[in-house]
Amino acid sequence: MSIDRSNLDRLMDRAARVAARGHGLVEPGCMVGAVVATADGTVLAEDRYRRYGGPHAERTALEKAGDAARGGTLLVTLEPCDHHGKTPPCTEAVIASGVSTVVHACHDPNELAAGGTEALRRAGITVIHHPTPLTELLNAPHVHRTRTGLPWMIAKWAQTLDGRIATGSGHSKWISSTRSRRLVHRERGRVDAILTGVGTVLADDPLLTPRDLRRARRRPERVVVDDQLDTPLDAGLVTTAGDIPTTILCRMEASTSARAGEFLAAGVRVVGIDEASGLRGTLRAEAAGRRWSTMMVEGGGGLLGRLFRDGLVNRALVFSAPVLVGDESAPGPVRGLAPDSIESSIQLERLWSIERDPDRIELFRVAGGE
Repeated sequence: MSIDRSNLDRLMDRAARVAARGHGLVEPGCMVGAVVATADGTVLAEDRYRRYGGPHAERTALEKAGDAARGGTLLVTLEPCDHHGKTPPCTEAVIASGVSTVVHACHDPNELAAGGTEALRRAGITVIHHPTPLTELLNAPHVHRTRTGLPWMIAKWAQTLDGRIATGSGHSKWISSTRSRRLVHRERGRVDAILTGVGTVLADDPLLTPRDLRRARRRPERVVVDDQLDTPLDAGLVTTAGDIPTTILCRMEASTSARAGEFLAAGVRVVGIDEASGLRGTLRAEAAGRRWSTMMVEGGGGLLGRLFRDGLVNRALVFSAPVLVGDESAPGPVRGLAPDSIESSIQLERLWSIERDPDRIELFRVAGGE
């Protein structure tokens, strides 16, 4: 194969960008992109996994390339599968295409789908494992879900320049700009569930629905962590539960109370948090039963502190506005951690930062959150 490393990086990152267009459409599957190229790096075709249960990216990209793929290189962000699932094995299509080389960015962590590399090599195809930083970011949710059974969790908050999410009196509308809030609604429409805490319900009475979009890719469920079932029965999340699935996670003893029966009558699911496995175990079980693959957290400092403490947050999406509150009593985005030192604090790595006037929007990777 004569494609040099710089071209491999360029083409693999191209496949990753193509794959990312499937966010919100392919989960609980993995976002996958594929590029078919000649030996000198000329692109013949590209495609992505477009919908859950549909044809895989490498199969459709090779179909687009046709006979021109023979002797060429297939670059794909995830190892081609070698099993009969919702579609036939991709290895069959790759072998039939006549490509001489396959470059993939990630070994499939799903044991049922794995084995593609060995099958292709048995057919005489050169297989190269070539991850890039961009493909690692792309594949992180799929790898996390497969290995842990937990949903990929993104914590979102808006804060002032001095790190406050509201004034001392609790007023928070609106810290971020209209443009920033539009981005949040877009992201809401791409996840399976939105998680909040009872404190946010009592303070803001949110609906947590994607709005002002031409078309939301997903209709997320709403999930409230409310240990004692203090959510008002006339809260917006409860009165709309007949239209939008809503779940309250509470202490086990509260889940069998008369109060729980009132929520059930209103159409709200009530689930007791398993005492042995805690919130982590309950979220894992609910993710399996409800098919929650991606979850956005829109809560206050208490819930975020609990989630960070339990190692459940994978990414933090932070909107910082050029506003100063200057009030020591005003709440911050996370509380309840109390580390002994900076070294023992939650460590974040900035993945990207953009200016969307007047706000700064940053995405962080949480250390240990993958």
